[in-house]
Amino acid sequence: MTIWSRLKEDVLVALERDPAARSVVEVLLCYPGLHALLLHRVGHSLWRRGLHLPARLLSAFSRFFTGIEIHPGASIGRRCFIDHGMGVVIGETTEIGNDVLIYQGVSFGGTSLTRGKRHPTIEDYVVVGLGSTVLGPVTVGRHSRVGAGSVVVSSVPPHSTVVGVPGRVVGESGHHSASGEPLLNLEHGELPDPLVRAISGLTDQVARLERELNELRGGAARPGEAAAGSSEPAAADTEPTAAALRLARE
Repeated sequence: MTIWSRLKEDVLVALERDPAARSVVEVLLCYPGLHALLLHRVGHSLWRRGLHLPARLLSAFSRFFTGIEIHPGASIGRRCFIDHGMGVVIGETTEIGNDVLIYQGVSFGGTSLTRGKRHPTIEDYVVVGLGSTVLGPVTVGRHSRVGAGSVVVSSVPPHSTVVGVPGRVVGESGHHSASGEPLLNLEHGELPDPLVRAISGLTDQVARLERELNELRGGAARPGEAAAGSSEPAAADTEPTAAALRLARE
C-alpha cells in the first residue's frame, strides 16, 4: 500500500472521528497528528532500509514541527488517529495496530535498558485517553479503552476498560457493530472508579455489621430485664456481648 493511499485513509478517519473537522483541506493543513503520522511513515520506511540517521533526523524535525515524538522504529498500523497530539511520545519498539485512537499527552514508554522489545503493543480498535501512560512490553488487547490519566504497567485482555494508577481492569469495553468494529464510547465520566467502588463496598459492610451488632445488643437486653432486681448482670448478657465483640473485630 502506497504512502498516498495511507494518507487518504488517515484524512478520512480524521474526518470521521473528530467532529471539529470540516473539510479535507482543513485536515491536511491544520492537523499535527496527521502530519506526524505522514512524516513517521516516511521515516519508518527509511529506518527499515537501514538509513537510521536520516530517519532520526526526520523524526526530530517532526517533533519540532508537531509536538509529537514518534521513534522511526515504531510500527503503526492503518487508520490510526492522533487527536490534537501535543506531548504524545511513542517509543522505538512500540507496535500499534489498526484503527487506534490516541489523545494528547499519551506516552508509550519502555522500562528496560536492553535493546530488545521494551515498549507496548497496542492492538486494533484501542482508545487511549489523554494523559495516559503505557509502560513496558505489555499488550493492550483489541477493543479496549484506557481511561484518561491511567498508568498501565501490565497486559490488558481484549474488550477491557482500564482506569487508575496503576491501571486496573474495571469492566468490559463498549459494543460492536455487525462488522465487528467498535461503537466508540468516549464518555470518560461514565468510566467506573475502582476507589469509589472499594469505599462503597466498605461502607456497605460497616452498615451490615452495625445492624447485626444492634440485633445482638437487643437480644442481650431482654434477659437482663428479667433480672432487673439483681445487682449482678445476668449470665446470659455476657454471651451475646462477647459474640458482638468478636463480630466487630472481624
